[in-house]
Amino acid sequence: MNTKPSTPGLPPAASFAALDLPPELLGTMSDLGVTEPFPIQAATLPDALAGRDVLGRARTGSGKTLAFGLPLLARTAGRRADAKRPLALVLVPTRELAQQVSEALTPYAQTLKVRLATVVGGLSINRQQAALRAGVDVLIATPGRLTDLVERRDCHLDQVRITVLDEADQMCDLGFLPQVTAILEQVRPDGQRLLFSATLDRDVERLVRDHLHDPVLASVDPAAGAVTTMEHHVLNIHGADKYATATEIAARDGRVLMFLDTKAAVDQFTRHLRASGIRAGALHSGKSQPQRTHTLGQFKDGAITVLVATNVAARGIHIDTLDLVVNVDPPADAKDYLHRGGRTARAGESGTVVTLVTPNQRREVNRMLSEAGIRPTVTQVRSGEAQLTALTGARRPPVGTKNTGGNAPFRGLGSRAGRPAKESRKTAEARKIAEARAAARVRKGR
Repeated sequence: MNTKPSTPGLPPAASFAALDLPPELLGTMSDLGVTEPFPIQAATLPDALAGRDVLGRARTGSGKTLAFGLPLLARTAGRRADAKRPLALVLVPTRELAQQVSEALTPYAQTLKVRLATVVGGLSINRQQAALRAGVDVLIATPGRLTDLVERRDCHLDQVRITVLDEADQMCDLGFLPQVTAILEQVRPDGQRLLFSATLDRDVERLVRDHLHDPVLASVDPAAGAVTTMEHHVLNIHGADKYATATEIAARDGRVLMFLDTKAAVDQFTRHLRASGIRAGALHSGKSQPQRTHTLGQFKDGAITVLVATNVAARGIHIDTLDLVVNVDPPADAKDYLHRGGRTARAGESGTVVTLVTPNQRREVNRMLSEAGIRPTVTQVRSGEAQLTALTGARRPPVGTKNTGGNAPFRGLGSRAGRPAKESRKTAEARKIAEARAAARVRKGR
């Protein structure tokens, strides 16, 4: 990828105080305990504050939001946007990431009297239209909803002086490249561009080539997946024991984020966990935005301890001090694995990623982990065993699993069909026997 700048970037910042930031902004940062810049911030802030285009390569959770947010707000402060014409734009791939960016930047925007607004799908477009009419200095948006507002002539981008693309690789993966390209063609051609991405692949290269001007390249991450504070474990299990194993991990003392392939499987497993006395919530694209926001809020404040999700939760959400991510269903590819795992070990914290693997999945999972640059610790485990508890904190659920349907939520997960198969009488009898044996093992502490 030809992203080497023709002129070198400025030296990294040794501290926030050494930067040309407004004093009131430094005061707010101090009040919030933001005292030392993370590597991506130190590398990019001097050039971003100087108005240069920046291409930042950094994994999610590395401090990217303030890396682009502080210069964006500092360079926008003191200006006033006209109705429907924002001065700065932050494009993100998901609603959850938009909310996260908004929450992170709001205290600094308020300090500088910069008007901030968020426009995403799933929420009232009427309120978003009203906010734009009142005047928005910095707009945080997902590509789909922003495109709708532009087409309705509720938003004009010709005054946007600073454009941020956050998690650009994810926007491309989700199919937003045409919309992102159309949006970039409408902002001021002489404006500043700040692009951040965990990977710099072909589609991101196209965005850089076509829309960034002599960017400073800052790459502060080690090789993909090589995060020293993150442990990776593969737990080899028997297919008939998958349900019991996942349930015991969910019953641990502490929060856990669990990934399954389909919306139907997520809902079914969440119902089972609740019936087992475990405080669990479901998150997937079939939920309305208010539902998703409410569930995330419950997980963050501890009202629920288990978040069961499809890949939607790997796209940009931030949970403080989340130390365990479990792939109940292994991800489809290396990129999905890294983004799922990126929900833990954020900003220097430690964390563990566990993947449950049945015999027929081992070859594909080994290939995927190799592509991700991951060398996991591999352990053969069974539900009820001390080894499972030692690795994950697993324990017996508060309520027994009688009449919970055996291994039913996991039928068909390997096919990603999302529809449980109809059981024959013979299969149902075999399932009940397997369920009784699994329950007996748990009672005996095996």
